Amino acid sequence: MLSEVLAVFRPGILVPWLLSMAFGVLVGGTPGLTATMGVALIIPITYYMEPLAGMAMILGVSFTSIFTGDIPATLLRIPGTPASGAAVLDGYELTKQGRGMEALLLDLFCSAIGGFIGILLLIVVAPPLARFALRFTNFQYFWLGLFGLSMSAVLSAGKPFNGVVSAALGLLIATVGIDITTGMPRFTGGNMELMSGVGFIPAMVGLFGLSEVLKNVSNPALLKESSITVSGKASLLGALRLIWRNKWTAIKSSVLGTCVGALPGAGADIAAWVAYGVEKKTAKNPDEFGKGAIRGVIAPTSANNAALGGTWIPALVFGVPGDSITAIVLGAMLMYGLRPGPLIFQENLSLVHGIFAVGLISQLFLIPVGLVGIKVFGSILRLPRNMVMVIVLVFSVIGSFAIRNSFFDIYIMVAFGVVGYLFEFLEIPLPPMILALILGPMIEDNLRVGLIKTHGGFGAFIFDPICFPLILCILFVFFGGPLLRYFKKEGNGPKAE
Repeated sequence: MLSEVLAVFRPGILVPWLLSMAFGVLVGGTPGLTATMGVALIIPITYYMEPLAGMAMILGVSFTSIFTGDIPATLLRIPGTPASGAAVLDGYELTKQGRGMEALLLDLFCSAIGGFIGILLLIVVAPPLARFALRFTNFQYFWLGLFGLSMSAVLSAGKPFNGVVSAALGLLIATVGIDITTGMPRFTGGNMELMSGVGFIPAMVGLFGLSEVLKNVSNPALLKESSITVSGKASLLGALRLIWRNKWTAIKSSVLGTCVGALPGAGADIAAWVAYGVEKKTAKNPDEFGKGAIRGVIAPTSANNAALGGTWIPALVFGVPGDSITAIVLGAMLMYGLRPGPLIFQENLSLVHGIFAVGLISQLFLIPVGLVGIKVFGSILRLPRNMVMVIVLVFSVIGSFAIRNSFFDIYIMVAFGVVGYLFEFLEIPLPPMILALILGPMIEDNLRVGLIKTHGGFGAFIFDPICFPLILCILFVFFGGPLLRYFKKEGNGPKAE
């Protein structure tokens, strides 16, 4: 494998690889632009390249953009990518405490750690994990979607009931569009633009971006302040010490993120929420989460980058995409004349080893590239808040329009911006709604197809050996905390004389 490792440092691979990582900084740090979009944009460029150079560019964009999505999430509470949704909870709180740069350094190093562990697990345990993931059918995917959604609803900042309300409204909005079973339009009001449903990218930009602009405009005193409060400079050594103190959180979240990423359709966004939820549920002081907890920063950012390695497990071994990025990758492989699947390990073993090498080395490149990204975006965001809000507004409009070149998406962004602004006053968390928009179609489609398979019976949804544990996990998310507190209270109660 040494020859494959050395091969990736050839100029024909190294130069486009590093350029793609620089492009990933721009994609991830710009709200509205996603890692999937970044990969899709570079695929045409890789057409005339050798396959390994193309794979290096795809991996470079993926890992870099997933990390840099945490920069606006931490400094402005605007996720750069959907996978950064969980970063707004504790990262933004640390920014308000003047520790934004510290949070970003934790994000950077934990992203590299998570990505490294994810690729290692891809190398070591790809076949057994992929075989388990392929056992998932419509029944299991339905509960998996509900599990991810329940995590975000219950574990978001604020009252759990408000989180459930936010998720329920998101699921309701997700039903807009063409019914895949009957082919009939639903809740479109005759508008052709809504036939394909409400786009979650303009909705996300509106909820997290425009709502922040409206909140600042409604309070003119805020506009004269700096956009972010950074007291002092964060130390690289200090960030590494914090990570060392919480090393098991980083390792556990990375392994968990890889496992979730290996489930086709799950992706980095669900991995981040699941890791955050598990960390909060197992913490000694769960009340600290959502208020600037260090472990609340480390867990999701370790998991979402690790999940990228996990998504390559079913893609490489069985040719089943783990998420939207690897779906594009499979198309690119076919474009190169490659056949993803078990035979790729026999017919193109050198390419597979090259992909593994690129994945591992990308984590080392991520650190200097990420530091540049933090410095650049940190400088931009230290401008007066009124200037930054103008920049946020411009990028929100451009990001919403660029998805489909549609002015209607700008209207959607504005509508969700108003909704997000109102939710702030009602203390209703925003992340559950946006995650419901992403998972809603998956949950509904798998429920209806499963019911068609069983002729309306629910037995297969409940008594399946994989479904039943997922149901127990969902019940634990909703009722585990109160039950544990109850038994703990009973155990600490007054003892009889």
